[in-house]
Amino acid sequence: MNHFQRRKGQLCCEEVPLSELAEEVGTPAYVYSTATLLRHARVFRAALRGLDVLACFAVKSAPNLALLVLLARDGFGFDIVSGGELFRALQARGDPAKIVFSGVGKREDEMEAALEAGIFQFNCESEEELEQLSRVAARRNRVAPVALRVNPEVDARTHPHIATALASSKFGVPAARVRRTYRLAASLPGIRAVGVACHIGSQIGSVKPFSEAAAKMRALVLELRSDGHDIRRLDMGGGLGVPYGDGPKPPSPREYGEALVRALRGVDVKVLVEPGRVLVANAGVLLTRVLLRKQGHGSRRFVVVDAGMNDLLRPALYQAHHALEPVARPRRGAEVVDVVGPVCESADVLAPRRRLPPLQTGDLVVLRTAGAYGMAMASQYNARPRPPEVLVDGRSWRVIRARESYKDLIRGESP
Repeated sequence: MNHFQRRKGQLCCEEVPLSELAEEVGTPAYVYSTATLLRHARVFRAALRGLDVLACFAVKSAPNLALLVLLARDGFGFDIVSGGELFRALQARGDPAKIVFSGVGKREDEMEAALEAGIFQFNCESEEELEQLSRVAARRNRVAPVALRVNPEVDARTHPHIATALASSKFGVPAARVRRTYRLAASLPGIRAVGVACHIGSQIGSVKPFSEAAAKMRALVLELRSDGHDIRRLDMGGGLGVPYGDGPKPPSPREYGEALVRALRGVDVKVLVEPGRVLVANAGVLLTRVLLRKQGHGSRRFVVVDAGMNDLLRPALYQAHHALEPVARPRRGAEVVDVVGPVCESADVLAPRRRLPPLQTGDLVVLRTAGAYGMAMASQYNARPRPPEVLVDGRSWRVIRARESYKDLIRGESP
């Protein structure tokens, strides 16, 4: 459920008409619903009540400080993959004791900052990374809590760019090397080996890959314990998908939680999960305006809007489908059009061959399910300032990131 609904024919975010926001802040703009985000957060946590769980929001999916503050207040930790994300999490008053540092490559200064902050856990992915972290920790007279990220070789059946547990993946330690690598972790100074981790992919549309990964990780925990290791934590990563409107409905948080509980019951570990998209995707939309219509070759019709692939990269990068609808009451009838942006790339197609109510120049439209990996992946390509972000709470709203100016485009540059 989300709180983007029609009132008297007009699409609103909670109690605020999106047309009002367009008038005040302009377009394009990202708009988020507080009620939707918090509802999704609570439903997700409730689905995992059968486990001893630490839920860490994946900062990469939606790193705005205001959104992070909401989740920190609601009890979430944070999953980070860079020093910049650590900075954001701390600025959002996140509890360092609930921060997990993931990622295949961490710089020494990032390791040092995380050690100084006192984070919950480093997820390490190679022998060389373990040795590097050991040196950094010893130099700082610290002990780094470490989980070894494993590649369980589970096909998540998702887009190749976001499948992270295939045999060809750069992520995780191959299964054949896990026991040897864990022995190394347990022997290194400055390292406290506490568990194992995995993350099989993103936008996963079935329970089966999660069940398969959890079963493999359960077996690994028991195997490492039989080797004499004290395995206290199991990080199952994230990846639960959301409905974008063009395919099968992904499993619900309840179905996901039931699968994990079944697979991990009786193992006696602290279970970590790293939700991102499932919490924030449906909590945000990209609000944009039709610039013009254009007749293409033959019967091809284009609707050009003021948002482009620099604002929402997912359709170009992943061929992702985002439901699109007018803000005003839809006109009668329908036509098949390509909704495109103004960026000088043929890939700048936000909604190809989409059957929509007739759209005219000046109309406001929204791209749904844009809260995750939307603004997070936005760029200044074509020297286009990035859009603002707006957070709605009931009848009130505020700008949580200002629209960039042309001066922002050259900030830090020297002629």
